[in-house]
Order: sequence, then C-alpha cells, then structure tokens
Amino acid sequence: MKMSRKTAFVFGLLTTCALGMAARASADDAPAADAPAAPQDWAVHGQLTNIWQYHPEFRSPYQGQNSLDHLEHVNETTDATLFAGIKLWKGAQFWVDPEINQGIAPSGTEGVAGYVNGDGSKVGKIHPYFRIQRAFLRQTFDLGGDVTKVDPDQNVLGGSETANRVVVTVGKFNVTDIFDDNKYAHDPRSDFLNWSVIDAGSFDYAADAWGYSFGSAVEWYQGDWTLRAGLFDLSTQPNGKDLTPWFGQFQVDTELERRFKLGDHDGKLKITGFMSRGRMGSFADAIALGQATNTIPSTADVRRYQNRFGVSVNLEQEIAKDVGFFARAGADQGDVEPYEFADIDDTVQAGFSFAGARWGRKDDTLGVAGVVNEISKIHQDYLANGGLGILVGDGKLPHPGAEEILEAYYSIGLAKGINVTFDFQGVENPAYNRDRGPVPVLSARLHGQF
Repeated sequence: MKMSRKTAFVFGLLTTCALGMAARASADDAPAADAPAAPQDWAVHGQLTNIWQYHPEFRSPYQGQNSLDHLEHVNETTDATLFAGIKLWKGAQFWVDPEINQGIAPSGTEGVAGYVNGDGSKVGKIHPYFRIQRAFLRQTFDLGGDVTKVDPDQNVLGGSETANRVVVTVGKFNVTDIFDDNKYAHDPRSDFLNWSVIDAGSFDYAADAWGYSFGSAVEWYQGDWTLRAGLFDLSTQPNGKDLTPWFGQFQVDTELERRFKLGDHDGKLKITGFMSRGRMGSFADAIALGQATNTIPSTADVRRYQNRFGVSVNLEQEIAKDVGFFARAGADQGDVEPYEFADIDDTVQAGFSFAGARWGRKDDTLGVAGVVNEISKIHQDYLANGGLGILVGDGKLPHPGAEEILEAYYSIGLAKGINVTFDFQGVENPAYNRDRGPVPVLSARLHGQF
C-alpha cells in the first residue's frame, strides 16, 4: 500500500494513540454488564480511516466525461475526525465534528452509479484540507417506559434514556445519521464500501458534496414504533459544494420504523420517504431542447422549481446470535434529475453479516451483499444522447442494462478500536452500460477510533 508521507504520519500517530488507549482499556477492570450507565458531561472521540483501492484495466470501447477510467488505477483516500460533545442541560447535548480529508477516489467519484467508495468525498484533493462537517444540538425528552443504558459513542454521551421519548436534532449533520440506518450495512468506515449498499441508492437525501446539510429532525419513540420527520437544505445546484441560503431549496424526509422479534431475534422494518423542492430539470425537456438546438442535452439548461419524490423500504433481521440479514428496496421519480446522491431511480439490495465469534474471532466481521440499480427509460435516453448525470455519463448508451454489484468484505480486529478490512466489489455494466466492464475493485481499509 503506497501512502503519502503526510497520510502515513497522521495515520501512524492516530494508530499509536489508539493502540495505547486500547492497551490501557484492556488493563482496566470491565464494568458489570448490568451496571447502570454513568452520565457523561462531556466526551471526545476520534477516528481515522485510510482506504486504498485498485482496479485493473477493463473492457471499454469508448468513454465519456463522467466515465470510470478504463486504465489500471490505484487510489487512496484518508479522513480524520474529532467528535467533541458536551452536556448543556438535562437531555441536551451539543456536538461538533472537525475533520481533515485527503485523497481522490477512483475517477474523481465518477463512473459508477453505485459508487465504490462510500467514504470518499465528491471533493477530492491531493493535499489535506479541513472542514467542520457536523455541528448540532440534540435534545431528548423522556416520556416514560423502561430505562435503558446508553453507551458512550461518537456523537453520543453515555447515560440512560426511556423507551418512550422524543428526540429533536438541529444543526449541521448527515441526513442518514437519522434516516435509513441499518446496523449491518450503513458505515463505510466499518462495514460495506459501496454507496448503494450502505444506503438505499434511490434515497436522494439532501447534502452538500461532502454529504452534510443544515436542518432539523424530530423522532418520536413509542413502544415498538418510531416516527421521524425532518427538513433539510438542498445544495445550490445538483451535487454542489454550497447549500442554498435560507432553505430556498429544501427537502422533507419522513420515516416510520417498526421493531419486532422473530422468535428470540430482533428485527426492524423502516419505510422512508422524501420530497425535494428545488430547481431541477426533467430529462424530457432536456432532450427536447437538445434536439431543437442540435446540442447535447443538459438538465442544467431546463431547470425550474418542481418537486421530486422517492420512497424506500429497509429491513434488518438477526437470524442467529452471530448472523444478520439486511435488505433495502427503493424507487424515486425517474423523469426528473437526481439532485444530490446518485444516478439511481430504482434499487434493490440484500446481504448478510457474520460476526467472527462464530469461528473464534469475536472482533472480526464477514459481510456479503448484492445490489441491482436501474434508471427509467427517459433517463436512459438522456444518457444515450450524451447527457451527464451526477456521477455517470459515458457520452452515449447504445446498450443499456441494469448496474449489478456484488460486494464482500472481511474486517479483522487488530486491537480495541483498530480494524483492517479487505474488500472486493465486482461491478457489472458500470453506469448502466453493457459495452463497458465488468470492473473488479479491490480495497484495503485501515480504521482506528477511540
């Protein structure tokens, strides 16, 4: 694995610190499993993730502006995050997450609708740069019911909460911090890497080019049910770096969650919907204008204020103590351009997660998943006429097909808080193009946290 000197230095520093903390933690007596949680007044956590990716040269009779480069490539991305939180008053926490990013994902985060690096920013740079990714207030109102322990974690103070509660979050954060969560497939720093596996590919959630937005969300937990709703700011233009001032373009998200048991095994089912309101272009209008002016169609030329809708279903189910199953399916409004996330109109995924305790490696995890992404017929026609999307656009599309992706990873626990992961992704018909690929992508991920 080839690292830049700066990346190697930062990674080595954090790894050394994490190893030291892990060693001290293992020397301390562990608290009893049923011990009450001591409430925290403040906390600091950190993480660093380095991802190395390789794909060989693959079949490509042509390529366009947004194509995955068909030549052999090695890429590397690194990010380091600090999570600093403080208790303000009863039930209230404030968190701020400064982060350093470095590196460029394969082909500059273009060329595959279900992109292969979920931790890679759409803004890649060779040299490290700094941003405040999250800064938010979370207020919890306990409504009664069983009292459960809350373990300290990133952006979570340790303590306790009641089963019935209302949680309000306001500030800058990621929509998927709250919506479309899945314990087996949601975090590219610890489980799967593919964008359309860690989230529903059709969930075009509000975000800047780094994946964050200003907004608010309310969650109502009652018994086995949770209802969520949120309002978030859209970027000024699709996949843009800047958010729209004063919510001039916005998104409303809703989610209904039902928790249940199959035998002794926990499960969850979520239904998530979104409605985006902003300046978006329809594919039919772009094609018509292109034909009338004898130019390549572009949705940027026909944008007007309109709505875009989508819905997805998300299932997680424990099958055995060390085996989990997950699945998602989603669809959105395929006649209007995707705005923030990915060029995916319909998606279905399924997979399994196996905890290593099953074979005597309690800190290891094995995961495998398959996903099929598709776009509408008018969306195909737009790409076939040379149009460009957020992530894809080969200049033409004479032989469209569903984008099919298989991913498997194995995460090895080296020490408390430190894991190395080996990941394989096989991409069939990248960017819905049966003329190009298949593309095998090999990845190695080193992750440390405290």
